[in-house]
Amino acid sequence: MAKKETHIIGRLDIIDLPDLGVLNIHAKIDTGAYRSSLHCKKVHEEEGFLYFTLHTETGYQEYATKEWTQRLVKSSNGKIQKRYVIKTRIRLFSKDYNTSISLTDRSEMKNPLLVGRKVLAGKFIVDVSQKNLSYNEKKAN
Repeated sequence: MAKKETHIIGRLDIIDLPDLGVLNIHAKIDTGAYRSSLHCKKVHEEEGFLYFTLHTETGYQEYATKEWTQRLVKSSNGKIQKRYVIKTRIRLFSKDYNTSISLTDRSEMKNPLLVGRKVLAGKFIVDVSQKNLSYNEKKAN
């Protein structure tokens, strides 16, 4: 049986969200969070689609998806919130990982993306003394 490949990842990284066409988004790696979350604005549903606005390298851009649900999520302050959750991919170390990401206002946070343990489990070991390991590998290739 083949052994699962694991990567060492730092506490921060700059990663891609290929399904959204978003490159080089700053992310905090957080083993305390179950699900990943993404900073966005103007989240609303209309005729089966979920619309949301992200601030990307090129400015504000509106997105729409049919791949969404709503879930109850406990925020960092311990309060339960009803959030929209989208299915998408996160690219780390040149590999894509399917995941779900909750959409929320993270404007008070330093990083627009938080990567939770649902993505990390069994694939990554977090070394808090490191940062940008995936991004540095991408730049080198």
